[in-house]
Amino acid sequence: MSAAEYLETLHGRRLAYHRSDGQGPWVVFLGGLKSDMEGTKAVHLEAWCKASGRGFLRFDYSGHGESSGTFEEGSIGDWAEDTAAALAALTNGKLIVVGSSMGGWQALLFARTHPERIAGMVTIAAAPDFTEDGYWASFTDDQKSALKRDGRIEMPSDYMEPYIITRRLIEDGRENLVLRAPLALPFPVRCLQGTADTAVTTQTAVRLLDHATSPDMRLTLVKDADHRFSDGPCLGLIENAITDILEVL
Repeated sequence: MSAAEYLETLHGRRLAYHRSDGQGPWVVFLGGLKSDMEGTKAVHLEAWCKASGRGFLRFDYSGHGESSGTFEEGSIGDWAEDTAAALAALTNGKLIVVGSSMGGWQALLFARTHPERIAGMVTIAAAPDFTEDGYWASFTDDQKSALKRDGRIEMPSDYMEPYIITRRLIEDGRENLVLRAPLALPFPVRCLQGTADTAVTTQTAVRLLDHATSPDMRLTLVKDADHRFSDGPCLGLIENAITDILEVL
């Protein structure tokens, strides 16, 4: 496997990435919270795009994978800056942005500020506004007090080691919410969601579908698929979603 390359951003971060040239629209994979670009979905899509000669980019946000910084230092806004920097420097023309979990929120933030760059979007268990509607809404009074007092608390995860949730992550998340104001997605959108997902509920997927405005937005629920959404059939559905967008462009 080839070694990662690195992008130095204007915000002083060093982002690790893998980039393969090809025809457009480029496919860009945006990973989830505490995930990295070596995950099954990212690597699979890279191989799939290479086989068809399509441009592809995967990268690690700061504090993730091989990029600089620590997870606890980061926030939704920081990772949105990373996304904008990577897509500006490492891709050209129109994009099909594939956002998984927190990457779905990042895809929506990028679409809000750079709609002209996006040809289409695929979300996989998208988790917009999860810092407010997931974390903060579920915290007990003791947890909220501890977060305010200590600046951080520890949260268990069904999918990896516990998360350290910082007060900055919550407060910065409030500055980047996308489900509280009109959300225009003027391109085809394909949303994928597993019904056995314990991290993001089907209600979140339906809420996004109801909230956004788009000329062509569809939600596919997959019975018994979990948050990873990375077995063979699920990977095939991601391929199909991208292909479907390409066919309607």
